[in-house]
Amino acid sequence: MNRRTLARRAQAGFTLIELMIVVAIIGILAAVALPAYQDYTVRAKVSEAVINATSAKSLVSEAFQTDGLAGVKAAADTFNGKDAGEKSTKYIESIAISKDDGSEGQITVTLKNNDSAGFPAEVKNTTLIFSPNVQKAALADKAGAIDWACGSITATTAGTRGLGSAATGTLPAKYAPAECR
Repeated sequence: MNRRTLARRAQAGFTLIELMIVVAIIGILAAVALPAYQDYTVRAKVSEAVINATSAKSLVSEAFQTDGLAGVKAAADTFNGKDAGEKSTKYIESIAISKDDGSEGQITVTLKNNDSAGFPAEVKNTTLIFSPNVQKAALADKAGAIDWACGSITATTAGTRGLGSAATGTLPAKYAPAECR
């Protein structure tokens, strides 16, 4: 072998600087992607609250269509009287329906407070609130279909949709589904 052939063989791999650049790029990507992924997993868990509120929303809607505010109050009594275990899940502590004057039919979903749910401290024991609206206002002696407003720490989306009754919960907006921001 001559000298030229040996020189070609010696330069067949990557240089140290090239490898350092690749490692730096991977580090930067990981630093950006990891927090975004963590927020995404929390939002996926919180979406269970939206899904599990569906049965309570259907109950309130049906009760209102059948018997107005009296029906909503009776439905709230029935739902709230259920065993707590029936209304909780791995990520949800409780679901309750309000029957107070002015907030009839309002559904409060409280997220778990324990570490097994995998929530960061700022999400533990926070709430999402679903407020029923008929003709873009709180339930009253009106007729019509119920449109639901969802609120985390803000209820901007509900306001944009023109819903007049939109209570806010305590869940930070960055973890809430788009409908609840």
